[in-house]
Amino acid sequence: MSNLETPNPERSNPEPGTDATPGAPAPDSSGAKADAPIKFDTPIKFDTPVKFDTKVALIVRADLAVWQKLNVAAFLATGIAAAAPEAMGEPYVDGAGRVHGRMLGQPMLVFAADRAALQAAHREAMARGLAVVPYVAAMFTTGHDAANRAVFAAGDPEDPDLVGLGLRGGRKAVEKAVKGLSLHG
Repeated sequence: MSNLETPNPERSNPEPGTDATPGAPAPDSSGAKADAPIKFDTPIKFDTPVKFDTKVALIVRADLAVWQKLNVAAFLATGIAAAAPEAMGEPYVDGAGRVHGRMLGQPMLVFAADRAALQAAHREAMARGLAVVPYVAAMFTTGHDAANRAVFAAGDPEDPDLVGLGLRGGRKAVEKAVKGLSLHG
């Protein structure tokens, strides 16, 4: 398989002898190889721009330590993926036919903001009905999801101590929510 081809999900079990990588077994979702071959026949055109109707923005507070910024961005990305399972891409399959995990099928832009700008984006996102994934400072003191949800619920809903925010929704609505923010550098 060249890097210009991708698996065609409609043809995951083609007739014998039609596999682009002869003898390569078809992968299954666990990453193990199965007995049936997989067909790679859909070329990808890298020069064709894709315009999405939706947009994803991750907003991370600029004054955090680097490890905290990375942690917040990772958790926000998983929240967006969970909120939009239909936006998930297909599994990645390497040249040996091994299956790897899926990722969100569209770009995510990462913005930097201070606490006030995060709160403004949060208010705008809530008013526009966007999918909103919050991360508050108190979550750095917890060790699991139930504790994260408890400290979030205990916070002031009118003045959340946001350190990160994930947004997904209509392109224009997300653009309004992040208006004036700079991409994280």
